[in-house]
Amino acid sequence: MTTRPTSPSASAAPSGPSTASAVAAPDPHRRQHRLGLPVAAVAGLALLGAPRVVLHDLDVLHEGTALNAVFVFAPPLVWVLVVLLTRVATPFRALLAVGAGYGVLLAVIHQLLWARAFAGAPPQLGGTLADLDPAAQEALLRGTAVVSSLVTGLVVGALTGLVALALTALLRRARR
Repeated sequence: MTTRPTSPSASAAPSGPSTASAVAAPDPHRRQHRLGLPVAAVAGLALLGAPRVVLHDLDVLHEGTALNAVFVFAPPLVWVLVVLLTRVATPFRALLAVGAGYGVLLAVIHQLLWARAFAGAPPQLGGTLADLDPAAQEALLRGTAVVSSLVTGLVVGALTGLVALALTALLRRARR
């Protein structure tokens, strides 16, 4: 059986002004995750955005409504709050990973609900591509939708990551 060595100061009672900084300091023995958060947490946070995608594709939520705004802004707000409250060492990386997961979910859900979302009238290409075989048009449009979904997820992740990074810096500065 191996035991973790303790530092001499670990057994001594904390005193004076260093107590507050010791509480705020991250635990050096705490497991660091490559993504900044455990994979299950990344997946769980990404899943928070899924209901909006489903409800939008099923034509339940509509752009410009207050309810849609809640479904749009609440998940990224929760992402940032989780990163701040858990004091993730790499908030940008963590939320970029969450955004990537969200982008994958966005792409998969859009593909699964494609026929329902377009209610029998799928989008078609125009101009010089209008004469393209309908199956080729659908493949091209679906492929473009997948790329768009992945980019959207990454952009949302990057923006929330930047917000979390800035807030983390401000909170660290305020604690000093």
